[in-house]
Amino acid sequence: MLRQLWIGGAAAVCAVAILCTSNPAPRDPSRPARVSCTQATWDALTPRARAGQLFLLGVPANAADEPSPVIERLAPGGVFLTGRSTAGVAATAAATAGIQRVGSRASGGIGMFVATDQEGGQVQVLSGPGFSQMPTAKVQGSWKPEALQAAATGWGHELRNAGVNVNLAPVADVLSPELGTANAAIGRYDRAYGTEPRAVSDHVLAFARGMHDAGVVSTAKHFPGLGRVRDNTDFSAGVVDDQTTATDPDLLPFSNASRAATPWVMVSSAIYRKIDAEQPASFSAVIITTLLREKIGYRGLIVSDDLGRAKQVAAVPPGQRAVRFLRAGGDIVLTADPATLGPMIDEVLSTANSDPEFGRRITEAERRIVEAKTHLGLVPCAHS
Repeated sequence: MLRQLWIGGAAAVCAVAILCTSNPAPRDPSRPARVSCTQATWDALTPRARAGQLFLLGVPANAADEPSPVIERLAPGGVFLTGRSTAGVAATAAATAGIQRVGSRASGGIGMFVATDQEGGQVQVLSGPGFSQMPTAKVQGSWKPEALQAAATGWGHELRNAGVNVNLAPVADVLSPELGTANAAIGRYDRAYGTEPRAVSDHVLAFARGMHDAGVVSTAKHFPGLGRVRDNTDFSAGVVDDQTTATDPDLLPFSNASRAATPWVMVSSAIYRKIDAEQPASFSAVIITTLLREKIGYRGLIVSDDLGRAKQVAAVPPGQRAVRFLRAGGDIVLTADPATLGPMIDEVLSTANSDPEFGRRITEAERRIVEAKTHLGLVPCAHS
């Protein structure tokens, strides 16, 4: 293990910042410690409300002004806006404010992560008045990192003004030059910054720094990389990477993102035969815990790729998808299908009640999530 996983305190706060310092400023003794705020917030939640924090629910971006009744009934920890919306910043801000009101009321006062995929090119969920037309990552990858950081700061401010606090970007996958556009998930849509690990890493970090400067959480995805697969896990089953290893040079963008304390990392659902041949990365403790947490030393939040509608995991019952991801070491289950949220929460609670080790695992994840929300000002005591 290169670094111990720290929960709470300055290290957990560091996990939701882009840059950490080895000598943090001393805390003002007249103000309550952030970890105390986190603890008080967590203690006040019911077990079901705590479990809800483990989930990010997909809601259509073009209908976000009508908050899903599922949010009020099941109180997920956040939502991610899906599809496409041309409504613009002001209309999106009004819609996300409504989502926050409903979600906060349902969860006892805790605000929600509001996320979207705002990468650029064909993967830009939000557009319209107030939003820039973002170029593809392929184009962004031709810019100097300093220029990309400045542009990403502007894009981040647009998101923040629209009430979005998490961007499910940037793509940290290194595209195989042999595959190019034959790579259905990344190459076909020009979502990669390039085919060389160092260049991709430099641009991933620049994009993430820009988002951080605007107050938006960034997400390096899709660990340990989708640059060498042909099919898209959203639309195909049996997606396998036969090349990537646990010491692969193409992991550099993720290891550098970890060193820079990029707040979130998204885990792929492909199978990586040379790391764990038995199961998808999203269900693999070898990949999530041993490789990402322990060997690479990542301390931020780990989110799944879609476990709701993705064909890659469709053969697994929804509740088990959530349990297997969390048991492997993940923190936030992303589901694009509202019908799966109830069964997922039920299975997580049932498993936690019968399996103390799993119960401890999700408690660790729940606390890490509440700590991250405290840092973002999404819990009431963070403002006191």
